[in-house]
This record gives sequence, C-alpha cells and structure tokens, in this order.
Amino acid sequence: MIRGQVSTLLYTVPQLDDFSPAALDRATATLIAECESESAAVKDDATYKVFRDRWMARKNGVLTQINDQWLKAAPKDAKRDVGARVNSIKTAVEEIVAAAEQRLSSGPSLDSERIDVTLPGIKRPIGAQHPIARTMNEIVRIFQRMGYSVAEGPEVETDYYNFESLNFPPNHPARDTQDTIFIAGQEKKPQRDRLLLRTHTSPVQIRTMEKQPPPVRVVIPGKVHRNDAADASHSPVFHQVEGLAVDTNITFCDLKGTLDHAMKELFGSSVKTRFYPSFFPFTEPSADVQISCFKCGGTGRLSATENCRLCKASGWIELLGCGMVDPNVFGFVQSNGYDAKKISGFAFGMGVDRIAMLKYGIDDIQLFYHGDVRFLEQFA
Repeated sequence: MIRGQVSTLLYTVPQLDDFSPAALDRATATLIAECESESAAVKDDATYKVFRDRWMARKNGVLTQINDQWLKAAPKDAKRDVGARVNSIKTAVEEIVAAAEQRLSSGPSLDSERIDVTLPGIKRPIGAQHPIARTMNEIVRIFQRMGYSVAEGPEVETDYYNFESLNFPPNHPARDTQDTIFIAGQEKKPQRDRLLLRTHTSPVQIRTMEKQPPPVRVVIPGKVHRNDAADASHSPVFHQVEGLAVDTNITFCDLKGTLDHAMKELFGSSVKTRFYPSFFPFTEPSADVQISCFKCGGTGRLSATENCRLCKASGWIELLGCGMVDPNVFGFVQSNGYDAKKISGFAFGMGVDRIAMLKYGIDDIQLFYHGDVRFLEQFA
C-alpha cells in the first residue's frame, strides 16, 4: 500500500509496507496515473516547468525519491521486482513529460499557421485605373451596350490609311489642321506608303471596312499623336474614341439619337445636345456636338453674381465632331460591298482626355502624363 497523497512539488514518496508483486503493480499504476493527470493540466511554460521539476528534479523529484526510498528500503529478495517497477515508472514519466513539452511547443504554432479556406481572400492593393483609362472604358461600355463592337489598329500608320483613304488627298488643306509626326527616312517611298504616327483613330474605320462587309457598328478607342506644343489644353499624345455605323437606310437622325443617348449616359439624363454645321473631309454633312453644361444646368451662371467658368457662361460645352460618312470614303472599300448608292453610315469622334478633364474637374491636361502619385491617388 501507499500511505499519503501526491500533492506538491515537495511531495514525498510514501514508504511501501507491502513489496508483493500485486502491491508494487498498484503503486506503479497509481504514480503513472497521477503523472498523466498532472500532464493534462499543463497549459503554458510556467506550469510545464513546475510539472517537469516535480517529477524529474535531481534532488527531490518524484523519480529520485522513488529510487532512494523504494529501492533502498526493499528487502533483498524483493529488490529485483522493485527495480523493475522503478525503471518502468521512470520510462513512463519521461515519456509523459516529453509529450507535454511537445504539445506545448507545437500546439500554438499549428493554431497560428492554420488557414481557414472558407474566409475571403486578402486583396492586394494593385493600384487603380488611370482617369483616362477609366473614362475611355466608360465610353466604350456605353456603346457596347448599344450593340457596338470594339476595334483596334496600329499607332504607326501609313499615309494612305491616315489621310488618303479618309478623303484627305495629297496637298489637301485639311491636312494642315493635323500637325503630323512623320517617321524619318521615308522620303524614297511613295507618299501613300510613308509611315507616321496616326493623328486620329479613323484609320481603323477603313481597316475595319476592308475586313468586314456591311453592316458594321464599331467603336474605336486608342492613343493618337500630333505635333502640338504641350500646355494646359494640348498634349502631343492624347486619346480618342471614334465610332462607325454603316448599314442600309442610316440617316442623320440615327446619328443624333445615338450621340444624345451616349451623352446622357456619360453626363446624366438631364444633359441636352445640339448640333451645328462643321467640316470634316471624311463626313458630309458634318457637325460639331455641344452638350448643355452639367455644372450650371445650361444657365451659364452658378449664382446671381457668379458665372460658370466651365462653359464660360455660355451654358454649352463643345465636345465632339460627327457626320454622315462621305461617299468618297466608301469608294476606297467599294469592292467589299460598300456601294454608296445602297448603303449609308455615320461616324463620330471624341477626345477622351477632354471628357476626363470635364468629368473630374481637371484644368491642366499635363497632369494626366506627369505620373505624380499625389494626383493619381485621388482616383484610387
């Protein structure tokens, strides 16, 4: 039998009165069970240290006391049985203590590294769309909802696609209005084959009609280049969105309805549009489009004493050009089904940078191209 109870770190192992195998087995089982019970209560480093020292300390640990008191006090004929029990207790205690240490060191680490795959992912900040790209995408989506496809073309164009096929014959005065950037070393080529940086996205209209017979409805976003001096309202690089619709029985009323709907989608349902005569070589008749000022409501005034600076007190903002496709343009693609006697169409073009400036209240186009993070962060 074991007299006494296991209680504290200074626990003293009781003396054995009975050294029979059955009594030794009961004492061994009791001590191992006590060790396991205390092991389950270990929750942190402090309680682990107390538990380990209680059982394995060299001077007064339970294992040391068992060895000193049980083995030494055993009769000579029982020492072998007692020694075997002491060794089994020592092995069991060492395993229990080691398991407690392992549980303590690995448990919190595993919990912290566990991933809950049902939680939403962590979205990395990857920046935001540039205001020009955002405006261009918004315009394109408006026309896509009306059934238009998106077409693209090269920025380095030939004179034929950029001018001649759009009814800009050589030496035509209208060429002077587009300050063109030509590629060097083209003098030996025929004029129509000379390379330049496109001055508008209109060349894609011809390329589209060459590939696709009517009907055609495309919208063409892209970057264009002109030899303009950089200032608050001009840039040698800017962006356009052009559109082309060709089919039978298309009229100017279709053009007006299309652009009126697009402007209302872009600037609000209260915006009005008006068209007045203009000139473009590739359209006839041609028109410039104005919208009523969305800042002052078309009144030209913000208050009784303050004029609207956005529309310069006129109540209207000039925004884009448009017109019915000139029959001469169809002549360049007549072999692909574009017979001016059977079909008609309209085209339009707008400057994305200008529209972005109007939408976001920006007064200097150069801010779009400086790459200043302080400016661009406003649109994140």
